[in-house]
Amino acid sequence: MDHHNQGHVEMGLLGENFDQSLIARIRDNDGYESRSGSDNFDGVSGEDDQEAGDDTPNNQRSKKYHRHTPHQIQELETFFKDSPHPDEKQRLELSRKLGLETKQVKFWFQNRRTQMKTQLERHENLILRQENDKLRAENSMMKEAMANPICSNCGSPAIPGQISFDEHQLRIENARLKDELNRVCALSNKFLGRPISTMALPGSDSGLELAIGRNNNSNNTLTGFGSIGVVGSSFPMGLDMGMMQMGNNNVNDQVQAERSMLIDLALSALDELMKMAQADAPLWINTLDGDNEVLNLDEYARIFPPCLGPKPPGYVTEATRETGMVMMNSLVLIETLMDLNRWVEMFGSIIARFAPLDVVSSGVGGTRSGTLLVLEAELQMHTPLVPVRQTRMLRLCKQQSESQWAVVDVSVEMGRDPTNAHSFVRCRRLPSGCIVQDMPNGYSKVTLVEHWQYDENVVHQLYRPMVNAGVGFGAHRWLATLQRQCECLAILSSSIPTDDHTTLSQGGRRSMVKLAQRMVDNFCSGIVASSGRRWDTLHVDTIGEDVKIMIRTNEGGDPGDPHGVMLSATTSFWLPVSRQTLFDFLRDQHRRLEWDILSSGAGTMQEVALIAKGQSHGNCVSLLRANGLNGNETGMVILQETWTDATGSMVVYAPVDVQSLNVVMSGGDSSYVALLPSGFAIHADGTNVGGGNQSSGSDGSGGGSLLTVGLQILVSSLPTGKLTVESVETVNNVMRATIEKIKEAVRGG
Repeated sequence: MDHHNQGHVEMGLLGENFDQSLIARIRDNDGYESRSGSDNFDGVSGEDDQEAGDDTPNNQRSKKYHRHTPHQIQELETFFKDSPHPDEKQRLELSRKLGLETKQVKFWFQNRRTQMKTQLERHENLILRQENDKLRAENSMMKEAMANPICSNCGSPAIPGQISFDEHQLRIENARLKDELNRVCALSNKFLGRPISTMALPGSDSGLELAIGRNNNSNNTLTGFGSIGVVGSSFPMGLDMGMMQMGNNNVNDQVQAERSMLIDLALSALDELMKMAQADAPLWINTLDGDNEVLNLDEYARIFPPCLGPKPPGYVTEATRETGMVMMNSLVLIETLMDLNRWVEMFGSIIARFAPLDVVSSGVGGTRSGTLLVLEAELQMHTPLVPVRQTRMLRLCKQQSESQWAVVDVSVEMGRDPTNAHSFVRCRRLPSGCIVQDMPNGYSKVTLVEHWQYDENVVHQLYRPMVNAGVGFGAHRWLATLQRQCECLAILSSSIPTDDHTTLSQGGRRSMVKLAQRMVDNFCSGIVASSGRRWDTLHVDTIGEDVKIMIRTNEGGDPGDPHGVMLSATTSFWLPVSRQTLFDFLRDQHRRLEWDILSSGAGTMQEVALIAKGQSHGNCVSLLRANGLNGNETGMVILQETWTDATGSMVVYAPVDVQSLNVVMSGGDSSYVALLPSGFAIHADGTNVGGGNQSSGSDGSGGGSLLTVGLQILVSSLPTGKLTVESVETVNNVMRATIEKIKEAVRGG
C-alpha cells in the first residue's frame, strides 16, 4: 500500500457492541524528513515541532540531538534492507532490542527512506543527463543525414524530395519513442539495480501512466515472464506488438507475445468478473427453495468467450457468488489481498501453500491499482478425501472508482511444470475474485465470485455434494473465513477485556494466537498432501484404506517441530448428528475424557486461560490443564484452538511445554515452541448446503456431519530412527478407539 494513503486507513469495529474509540488505526507517516538515516532527534518529528511551536515563543522548541551507536546503525541498516517500511510491532521489537524509543526507530526509518530516495534521484539525474547528451549527438547526425540524403541502392545523393513527409514524421516519432524507452530503462535500472533488456513502450504523451515491474530470476520464476509495463488508469486490451518490436533487436518476440497474452488474459478476466458479480437473471438463477443461486451455463457460454479455451473432457463446473459486510477498511483489505504473505495469513485455513512467481506490474502512482502478479497456490479442504487444488494464476488489482476496487484471479498454464501433477486434483480457475466497496465506519462490502472447472472423479462420494455446492472452495467459504479473521483482528487490536482467567498483556495474547495459528497450520498439513510441508505417504497392508498414514522427519532445521520422526494418521467418516452438536461436544473440556484416551489417566480438564477470537464463544484459544484423579495437578498443559463459521468447524490441540508456554504468554517469540497437534475438522454432510442464507443446515444445526480426525505422534526422537509396523499399528489403534468413543458418546447424547 502506498504509505501516503495509510493515514486514511483504519480497522473496522465489532459492530455496535464496541466503542468506536477502540478502532485500530494503521498509520505510517513517511512525510517526515530529517538530517540522515543515522541521526535523529529524541521523541520529536517535524510535525511535532510545528505543533509544539504554536505554544512556545517564536515557534521555537529545544531539540535533544541523538546520535545512534555504530551497533544500532548496523542493526537498523540490516533490517532496512529486508523491510524499509516496518510495522508497529517490528518497530517495537527493534526499540527493545536496541534500547531506543519507538519514535526514534520510526524517525530513523523515515530519514533512511528519504536519504535513499535522494540518492536514487541523483543517480537517475546523472543517467538522464548522459542519455540526453547521447540523444543530442544522434539528433545532430540525423539532421545532417536528412539534409544530405544518400540513396540506399546506388550510394549517390538522393534527389530532393525523396524523403516523404510521412517518413520524416516516422523518424521524429521513432526518436521520441527512443527517448521514452531510455527513460524507462533508467527508471528500471534505478529500482532493479541492474539494466534490463530494452523494449519500446507507449510514450508519456499517450495519456497512459506507466507501472514499473520487477523481474524475478529465482527458480520459481515463470519461464519467459519478466518485467513489463502495464497501464493503470485505463488499460488497453493488450500491448501493440508492432510498438514492442521497435525496441532493441535482441528482444525475444515470443517472450513479448507471451507478455501481451498475459495482459490480455488478465483484462478479459477483470471484465468477466465485474459482469459476473453484478449480473442477475438469467445469468444467475435462484434454486427452487429460493435460498441459493446457480450459474446458468448456457447463458454464461453465450455472454463470455472461453478465455481459457473449451472445458476439458470430464471436468465439471463449480460457480458460486456471495456478498457480505467485512470489518475492514477497503484499503487495508486490498493490501491484504495483494501482499501475498498477508493473504496467506488471512486465509491460512484454505491456502496450504503459495509461491510468488513474478511481479509483472507493481502498480501505478504508488498504489496497488494496476498491480499484476503471477503466483502459484495450493488450496485445501480439511479432509484426506478431497485432493488439494493446485493452480498457477494471474492476479490483477484495479481501482474502479474512488471507493471501489476489484481483484481478479485466473489460471494461466503457460510454462507449467507437470511433474507430480497426479498428487493434485486436475482443475483450473476461471475468472474469480472480489469487488470491494468502501462503507462507513471502516467496513467494506465484499462481493466474491468463485468459478472452477475440475475433475470430479478424484473427490470422494462423501464430499461431492458439498464440494459441488461450493462449500469446499467456493465464495461462501472465502467470505466466511474473511469475516471470521477480520473479527479476530479487530478483537486483538482492541483493549476490550476477554474471558481469560489470567491477566495477559496484549503482546502475550498476540503471541498465544500466533502459536495457535501455527498449530492449526501444522495440523492441516498432516491431513492433506500439500507440497508445502513434505509428508511421505505410507501404504501398510494391515491398515485399512480409510486411514491415511504419512511420515515426516525433522533433523533440526525447523525449531517449531519436535526433532525426530513424526507420524500422522487421519480419516474421515459420517456421523448422524449436526455439525453444531458435534462441535460443542468436542470442544467441551468437561467431556474431553469421553473421547481422549491419551488423557484418560490425567483426571479432569480445567480451562485456565481463554483468549477470545470472535463474538461467538466457540472461536477462541484456550489452555487446558489436567487435574489428577486425587485432586493434584499433573502439570500437563494443552493448547487448544476452536473456531466455527458458516462452512465448517475445527478443534485442534497439542501438549505444550510449560516453560516455553510461559515465554509465549509474556509476549515472547512463539516460533521456537515445538508442536505436535491433533484434532478434528467438522463439515455438514452436504444436505441443504451451499450458502450462508440457508434455512436448514447452514449453521450446522441440522442434518448429519462429516468428521475428520487427525493424530500426530513422535515415533522417534532421533532423525535416524526407524519406523516399525508396531508404531503404525499403535497409531491406528488409538485412531480406532477415539472414533468408537466419539460414536458412542454422540449416540448417548
